[in-house]
Amino acid sequence: MTESAGSTATDTRIGLATEGLTKRYGGVTAVDGASVQFHHGKVNALIGPNGSGKTTFFNCVTGMIKPDSGRATYLGDDITGKASHRIARAGIGRSFQLCRIFPRMTVMENMLVAVRSTSLRHVLAPSRSAGELDRARELLARVGIDHLENSEARDISYGQQKLLELAGVLMADPETIMLDEPAGGVNPALIDRIASLVRDLNAEGKTFLIVEHNMELVMSLSDHVVVFDRGRQICEGPPSVVQNDPRVLEAYLGI
Repeated sequence: MTESAGSTATDTRIGLATEGLTKRYGGVTAVDGASVQFHHGKVNALIGPNGSGKTTFFNCVTGMIKPDSGRATYLGDDITGKASHRIARAGIGRSFQLCRIFPRMTVMENMLVAVRSTSLRHVLAPSRSAGELDRARELLARVGIDHLENSEARDISYGQQKLLELAGVLMADPETIMLDEPAGGVNPALIDRIASLVRDLNAEGKTFLIVEHNMELVMSLSDHVVVFDRGRQICEGPPSVVQNDPRVLEAYLGI
């Protein structure tokens, strides 16, 4: 495995960061005082064994759930406990471990939903701005599913649904994109396409934070890797350092 050939700039500005972030569910502490920093302008990865708190961490910092304590900031601004739409407007977009799309709507309608904060009735109304339609078609073409714009989302493959969700995230033009297991359940050819999209978008200035179990993908894409175990950070650094750290081997393999 090799380090990312992506962003080479020396800018190590901190983008998303947390201090003591904690989330409990009854007697289970899913995120346990996590204090982490992710590099702005880079491809960051958050890895760890199953149940280590990665998705809960994502949900806390994107406003899906409120942390019990601690603080989250984005480019220095406090976003702790803010509503998800306010965090999105601050410049953070995200995908989900299980695709969140409208299965009975067309691919194009799903794209328009992504940027309209009004009612679903308005989204489905005949009046659609030429600018929105052009941007949606441009992004669908970029991810390789523009030929499916009139298909219902339930009729396209799971991998294509993943690409649709990513294209929908891009509709709002976020500065930082958080992807929760983008390679989960998709074939190798599609994984290569997703990796290429991430590299290209990062080269254009997008910051990424990726939760992923595919270690080959993580190590080839990432500039900076943070490792979670039992809800807290145990290691961070470039891929070449992280993949050889004994704490990481113990967390994953118990050795």
